[in-house]
Amino acid sequence: MGDDSEWMKLSIDQKCEHKVWKARLNGYEEALKLFQRIEDEKSPEWGKYLGLIKKFVTDSNAVAQLKGLEAALAFIENAHVAGKTTGEVVSGVVTKVFNQPKARAKELGTDICLMYIEIEKAEVVQDELLKGLDNKNPKIVVACIEALRKALSEFGSKIVTLKPVVKILSKQFESREKAVRDEAKLLAVEIYKWIRDALRPPLQNINSVQLKELEEEWVKLPLSPPKQTRFLRSQQDLKAKFEQQQAQGGEQSDGEDETDTVAAVDAYELLEAVEILSKMPKDFYEKIEAKKWQERKEALEAVEALTKNPKLENGDYGDLVRALKKVVGKDANVMLVSVAAKCLAGLATGLRKKFGTYAGQVVPTILEKFKEKKPQVVQALQEAIDAIFLTTTLQNLSEDILAVMDNKNPSIKQQASLFLARSFRHCTQATLPKSVLKPLCAALIKQVNDSAPEVRDAAFEALGTAMKVVGEKAVNTFLADLDKLKLDKIKECADKVELPGGKKGGGGKGVDKKPAAKAPPAAEAPHKSSVPPRKTQSAGSKPSAGPSKKGKPTSAAGGKSKKNLDSKEITESELSAEVSEELAAGVLPTSCIQQLDSANWKERLASMEEFQRAVETMDTAVMPCQALVRMLAKKPGWKETNFQVMQMKLHIVALICRRGQFSKTSASVVLDGLVDKVGDVKCGGNAKEGLTAIGEACSLPWTAEQVVSMAFAQKNPKNQAETLNWLANAMKEFGFAGINVKGFINNVKTALGATNPAVRTAAITLLGVMYLYMGAPLRMFFEDEKPALLSQIDAEFEKMQGQSPPAPIRFTKKATAAEEEGDEGEEQEEDGGGQDIMDLLPRTEISDKITSNLVSKIEDKNWKIRKEGLDETAAIISEAKFITANIGSELPLALKGRLGDSNKILVQQTLTILQQLATAMGPGLKHHVKALGIPIITVLGDSKLNVRTAAMTTLQAWVEQTGMKEWLEGEDLSEELKRENPFLRQEVLGWLAEKLPNMRTVPGDLMLCVPHLYTCLEDRNGDVRKKAQEALPTFMMHLGYDKMTKATGKLKPSSKDQVLAMLEKARAVMPAKPAAPAKAGGGKSSTEPSRSASASRSQPASEEVDGKPEVKKVRGGVAAKKGAAGKKPAAKSQKDEEDKSGPIFIFIPNAKEQRIKEEKQLKILKWNFITPRDEYVEQLKTQMSTCFAKWLQDELFHFDFQRHVKAIGVMIERLESESEATISCLDLILKWFTLRFFDTNTTVLMKVLEYLKLLFAMLNRENYHLTEYEANSFAPYLILKVGESKDVVRKDVRAILAMLCKVYPASKVFPFLMDGTKSKNSKQRAECLEELGCLIEGYGMNVCQPTPAKSLKEIAVHIGDRDTSVRNAALNTVVAVYNVCGDQVYKLIGNLSEKDMSMLEERIKRSAKKTPPAPAKQSVPERSQREPPANPNATFLRKPSQEDPNKLKIMYRTYRIQARQNAQHTESSHPSIPKEFQLDLDMIEMDQSRVCELPDLVQHKLDELLEPIMIPEPKMRAVSPHFDDLHNSTASTINFVISQVASGDINTSIQALAQIDEVLRQEDKAEVMSGHIDQFLIATFMQLRLIYSTHMADDRLDKKDIIKLYSCIIGNMLSLFSMESLAREASMGVLKDLMHGLITLMLDGRVEDIEDGQQVIRSVNLLVIRVLEKSDQTNMISALLVLLQDSLVTTAGPPMFSELVMKCLWRMIRFLPETINSINLDRILLDVHNFMKVFPKEKLKQLKSDVPHRTLKTLLHTLCKLTGAKILDHLSMIENRNESELEAHLRRVVKHSGNLSGLKSDRGNEKTGLRTEDRMSKAKVSDILSEIFKKIGSKENTKEGLTELYEYKQKYSDADLEPFLKNTSQFFQSYVERGLRVIESEREGKARIQTSAVIPQHGVDSSLSSNNEELKPAVYYERLKILRQRQGLENTSRQGVIGSEDEPQQRPPISSLLSAKPSVASSTDMLHSKLSQLKESRELYQQEHTHSPTHAHTRSASPAANLDDLKKRLERIKSNRQ
Repeated sequence: MGDDSEWMKLSIDQKCEHKVWKARLNGYEEALKLFQRIEDEKSPEWGKYLGLIKKFVTDSNAVAQLKGLEAALAFIENAHVAGKTTGEVVSGVVTKVFNQPKARAKELGTDICLMYIEIEKAEVVQDELLKGLDNKNPKIVVACIEALRKALSEFGSKIVTLKPVVKILSKQFESREKAVRDEAKLLAVEIYKWIRDALRPPLQNINSVQLKELEEEWVKLPLSPPKQTRFLRSQQDLKAKFEQQQAQGGEQSDGEDETDTVAAVDAYELLEAVEILSKMPKDFYEKIEAKKWQERKEALEAVEALTKNPKLENGDYGDLVRALKKVVGKDANVMLVSVAAKCLAGLATGLRKKFGTYAGQVVPTILEKFKEKKPQVVQALQEAIDAIFLTTTLQNLSEDILAVMDNKNPSIKQQASLFLARSFRHCTQATLPKSVLKPLCAALIKQVNDSAPEVRDAAFEALGTAMKVVGEKAVNTFLADLDKLKLDKIKECADKVELPGGKKGGGGKGVDKKPAAKAPPAAEAPHKSSVPPRKTQSAGSKPSAGPSKKGKPTSAAGGKSKKNLDSKEITESELSAEVSEELAAGVLPTSCIQQLDSANWKERLASMEEFQRAVETMDTAVMPCQALVRMLAKKPGWKETNFQVMQMKLHIVALICRRGQFSKTSASVVLDGLVDKVGDVKCGGNAKEGLTAIGEACSLPWTAEQVVSMAFAQKNPKNQAETLNWLANAMKEFGFAGINVKGFINNVKTALGATNPAVRTAAITLLGVMYLYMGAPLRMFFEDEKPALLSQIDAEFEKMQGQSPPAPIRFTKKATAAEEEGDEGEEQEEDGGGQDIMDLLPRTEISDKITSNLVSKIEDKNWKIRKEGLDETAAIISEAKFITANIGSELPLALKGRLGDSNKILVQQTLTILQQLATAMGPGLKHHVKALGIPIITVLGDSKLNVRTAAMTTLQAWVEQTGMKEWLEGEDLSEELKRENPFLRQEVLGWLAEKLPNMRTVPGDLMLCVPHLYTCLEDRNGDVRKKAQEALPTFMMHLGYDKMTKATGKLKPSSKDQVLAMLEKARAVMPAKPAAPAKAGGGKSSTEPSRSASASRSQPASEEVDGKPEVKKVRGGVAAKKGAAGKKPAAKSQKDEEDKSGPIFIFIPNAKEQRIKEEKQLKILKWNFITPRDEYVEQLKTQMSTCFAKWLQDELFHFDFQRHVKAIGVMIERLESESEATISCLDLILKWFTLRFFDTNTTVLMKVLEYLKLLFAMLNRENYHLTEYEANSFAPYLILKVGESKDVVRKDVRAILAMLCKVYPASKVFPFLMDGTKSKNSKQRAECLEELGCLIEGYGMNVCQPTPAKSLKEIAVHIGDRDTSVRNAALNTVVAVYNVCGDQVYKLIGNLSEKDMSMLEERIKRSAKKTPPAPAKQSVPERSQREPPANPNATFLRKPSQEDPNKLKIMYRTYRIQARQNAQHTESSHPSIPKEFQLDLDMIEMDQSRVCELPDLVQHKLDELLEPIMIPEPKMRAVSPHFDDLHNSTASTINFVISQVASGDINTSIQALAQIDEVLRQEDKAEVMSGHIDQFLIATFMQLRLIYSTHMADDRLDKKDIIKLYSCIIGNMLSLFSMESLAREASMGVLKDLMHGLITLMLDGRVEDIEDGQQVIRSVNLLVIRVLEKSDQTNMISALLVLLQDSLVTTAGPPMFSELVMKCLWRMIRFLPETINSINLDRILLDVHNFMKVFPKEKLKQLKSDVPHRTLKTLLHTLCKLTGAKILDHLSMIENRNESELEAHLRRVVKHSGNLSGLKSDRGNEKTGLRTEDRMSKAKVSDILSEIFKKIGSKENTKEGLTELYEYKQKYSDADLEPFLKNTSQFFQSYVERGLRVIESEREGKARIQTSAVIPQHGVDSSLSSNNEELKPAVYYERLKILRQRQGLENTSRQGVIGSEDEPQQRPPISSLLSAKPSVASSTDMLHSKLSQLKESRELYQQEHTHSPTHAHTRSASPAANLDDLKKRLERIKSNRQ
């Protein structure tokens, strides 16, 4: 027991693994309880047992195993993760459970298997069980078969895949063990229940006794199909339905299930394919040609035996089929004919769809052979043709069948009709569209009237079957001419027909409903498209098969109305004159008839008026139209001489046409007369109206043909011209439907040759209109015309190019009726679109020219003869222009052979012939897709690119004619994909990806391609994989996700997971199917393939606009047609435009920052790839969806590159108008363009580069700078393209790179180019090296990152490159470096091989001869050849040789590291603010001469610079040459000067500062500094650091020099920060470092000890105030917050540092009321949030001083006060806002201020008065304060007023003064607050602040006004302000950072400060004046400094100077001026 107690303490999972079986047993029991207890299927508890379940079932102890099995079953049933264990557990069950003697164990084992199936793991379970069948232990085999049987019985054949089970079943019947055989028998019976007779063929080979037993068992089975009784977890809905049915006891769904299960398994699928070609007798082809029939019979019998195999392996059966066809067609021995027919039937049955290729060759032969009388032969032929039919479609065979329908031999006609009847049975409505049925019915109707009774009966049977399949209504359309007897006979046949599904009587009803459902889209099609394309064929009789022209008018009619009207129309006989008069007399007044032929024209006119009235009021049903028009034609008839009467007469004709039922017979009476009057000046209009009315009544096609022929039968040219004009207009009004071009094309040709120019012009105009509808094919009719005429025709066509035909506005009356019948439903086929124009063309039969001699030439062994044959073929086709589909059976095979020719030239020639064939044959090409089209696809696998390109062009030309459907039917395409040829695969997949999205429906055979598609997804070739991924969504859009997922079942597990992941991605980008109605309207409006212009225009329409709402309008009848709704295309395009008129980019504030942040935190993929994978594209789509217009995004990600070009075009158009939004989405736009860099399409690439050039130019103008995030995701991919093979592309990319340097630092572009030099592409390496050289020339050595030495070493490596261009580029780059830094280059490049070094030295020598010695000169000519000089970055150009070359670089790098930490604050928020290191040099608008002044100015002022201090001359001279060299480039000049500011040499630095001061002081030149501010400030504070750390500690240096340098720096800064526009360019990181430098300087005790050091510090104080005031307020506050944070974190700095930073912050807080609208609150709050993260409230309170805490509180409080609750909307940049301490704090403040609205004044509301004591009324308070403020405002009582106010505030500490101060100026408010502080300091006994410095002044024009004249503060203050203004110190009078208050923001314009000429004579004076003005401020600072700690608790944190002090200072200034 001791042992027991040990394991009892263990956890359950440990017990289950224990070595003691009892422990395990106990563990299993507890586990079972646990598993039943856990409710959450996803509980983590399950995970513990994942690895143990196999041990549960394979336990070695039988007792424990039983319990383990129970526990395992519970686990599988309840655990979400159980599926992962399937394989190992089922395998364990098979090997360790099924062999157990205990029945319970086996039962549980089987239950486990079934449970796994229930949790969707059927495939794995089935695999394991099938493996178990190979086990040697019969017990296991029996148990496995039993498990399979149970699974099938419960789950059904849809879940359990039967094919692998059936495959192994026959083997089990051979087992020695009876138990196995018996179990196999039970399984066979179970399988038979599900698939019935499909099981027989696979079991044919088992023992006959066993088979007999099985047959007996099978007979006993019930006929009703079995039902699934157990359901998968995903089938819970079915389960509920099943249970409900069980409860009701009903069997409602019998019918459905039956069809389902029958369809589910096909015996053919269960069979193994047999390869027979290799087993054929070797001498078969010789024997089959033998003269002895016995030998032929022998050969055929051998093949017959092979073809009996039920399933054959695919292969090339072409030769065999041809041999058999020959026997069938030509063998005299009928016995052999029947054997050959049987062979063909066997092949067709065994190959199924794969035989479709050969069907077209064999069927005509079999049909012809039906002339045989012998039943045995006929039966064999019938079996053969029936088997062949199943391998193809009726559409493919219809031409062959129609060809024999007119045969003289009745047997052939009978058998053809019977074949049709049998074929129709296999059709459905979908596979038997009207377009196919119509010509067949027309032919059958002829046979119904045949003299031979057997032919008639066969025709009746065929028509009856068709009626049964598609419904009575659909077929009746074609039976209009049959009498009732025949119709009844057809209906009788229809009732007898039994369709394969066994639905004897249901056909009619079911079918009738369907057309109705389909009607709307169909009826809509004619209106939506300008040309209802197939109307001519579908509704009228087909020209080839139907009656002659008389049949034409029925073309647009349909349904009942058609039947009635047509029969009336056809039967209307001509009336004699007597009968006409009689009928007319019945409806017209007598007087009218009498006066018709009166001699007096007035009577005739009166008669006409009566006639018109009578017609208008007559009942339309009884109107005798023919009689009436005959009365009108009665003498004088159309010879009427009076034009008024004639006009009336013509008008009446139109009236009769419109109101009555006007037949063609009636029309014939009047047409002649109307045509005669068409050219009449007065009556022509009415005549045309009449013609149009006849067109509406009798159809335009018929009317047009009659009218044109009549017009050209007479000689009157006016009539001819006007007839053509009328026809042109009528075509536009009626549309082109049904027009028989052939009918009048000859007349048009006559007109073109007419002598009268009006006739010629009219003819050309008519051709222009026809071109709108027909497109290019029309021109082919006129190619023989004279060149001059042809050029006129072409000019007219050119005019029409790109226009789309107008929507028809008139319709034939009957057509309207027909459409309302909804009859044209199924005509609009997927790809039948627009072919019927091609049908109008006269086609030549060329089969007779394709002689056997020609074919043998094409197949000759000598390639030259083969070429000759091909040339002849090409000549035949080109000569014929348009040909019929019949090109003989030999030519296709011969051409197919040439596609595989070893001579590639012949392959290309064959492809050209096939293209020619496509154009010439038109739609008839469909019949050749299998024979000739599929071999084109094979050529796509050719290794030569030009051959593949030609094949693709040919393929596209074919598809244009045939549509895609034929290509996708059958297994041919999947067989092609099966070939393991990467070229073929990528071409075919690319082609499918392009074509599939535009198809509405696809044949189911597309599914056959899916397994090969999956193989391609994992192909070794990257291009194949890429194309497969592109094609995946297009397959999915047709086949559906579920089918595609199911198809992965056969993949290996590893592949399956990958493919499933790709399917998921594809599912997201799956394109929507094109909407059916829109397709009819959009795609088909371009009636024929060549009309690419209108087609491309209509495509987007079908994408964008859903046509469904339009349908109703159109079908609404006449009103809709007349109104706008009739003009469908126009309305549609307008709607399109509306959709696209909105902005294409949506501006979302801070969205870009958010994306940057997400990428930094790795929430999204970093944009970094070799080739773009799907996940990147998906991510980009998702990101774009929020800020791109939907339609634009659809275009950008469309599969068609044309859409990309279009989208980029729109982006170019909107670039200027939406520049702000473009910048906000810039990162996404650039990313999308990087994807385009991976496309191979040059059109797109050129468009991309065009846009990028415009984009970067715009960014440059907008002063925008790329963020690092944007540059990193774009630049590397742009650089890929610099190696493009096309010069034009490279040139553009170089231009873009040059522009890139204007918006992104060159030093940062440099590393990208360096990476580019590592490319394998030599062009790219060379171009990148050239670019590097240009950068170094333009910007000096500091662009070289990370260091010049490292970069140069890498560049020098390429001097040894094997590519000449790379070597040259590398040498040029190194020479460029040499030009910049001289011999130092040899050190930098390191060791080179001797050969490389000698090349380099040689090149340097040569370049030395060419170029002058000045180093920088090089930059000018080089850059000018490229783009204007690109922006210099913030590094510095060159340093004089005496300077330590590394110091600056080290400092620069240190700065970059700091700057990078702050980058997130500076990027993107203000696109106009240049970032650190970035210089934006817009092309400076200064002519060269002005730029040249820079060095001259310096030379000129040298002697005066800083009078007391002499500047050594030589130093300056040393600088000068550089300027002369650089003066051609302003940017370079400025860069150079700025770089010298940071020089380690004091004099160099002073001279550079003096030059910059010159620029800053002149208003017209100051703007040159724009874009260089950050660079200048960086240089400045680097110099400050240099002084602080190096110069001050250097005893050798004269301290006066240091003071001089400080003075220059401060003077420069003051000038700079006087100009707000420049000051605001300073970015946050730079400001932070600048403030750090200035505050450090203020606290530097060493400076105070030097003479004049005090003055410097005062000046700094003033400068700090200026910086605070003028900088961008957002950047400034951010900088101070970060600085404060840093200073509090590092305790090493001076203790006063953080205090001064806080004082600066307090000052910024005071500016907030004015600046609140201009600051970026989101950024400031982000900084506060970051601050609070480092210093939470608790940590802040622990600091020695509470000032930081209060500073932060005050900042937030002020912000809340100014913005209210809206502040909470500005937390967008903070992640996890809910966890932010800041948000909580803000909510409290907002809530608090809300509650205290009565205590604190609301800014916009004075009435929320003042807080008062209870005893004091508000009115009284108001009075007292009003008095006090009046005193303060008067000059005399100011002091008194302030004192009173102070006392009042002391008494009522909570009094709110804001309502009184609110309406006063900012200046006055500051003055009051300052006054109060002064009094406070006096009361506390503080000493006055003393000052001693003197401010020298210079005369300035005294007319400058102060901005505050309307105020009345102290006069002294006013005057001081004015004086300071004049001194260029702005209108700010701050007494140090510490004490000053808010002051007015309005400042005089900078120009007023700069324009006063005499203000400062030189930079020396300027600096002196500034320094002396600044002296006193240091004293102030020191005085106040000592007090500041005492005042830490007051609101302002520091006291201020009092008013007396101001007076004293003013006195000093005055005395100084005297």
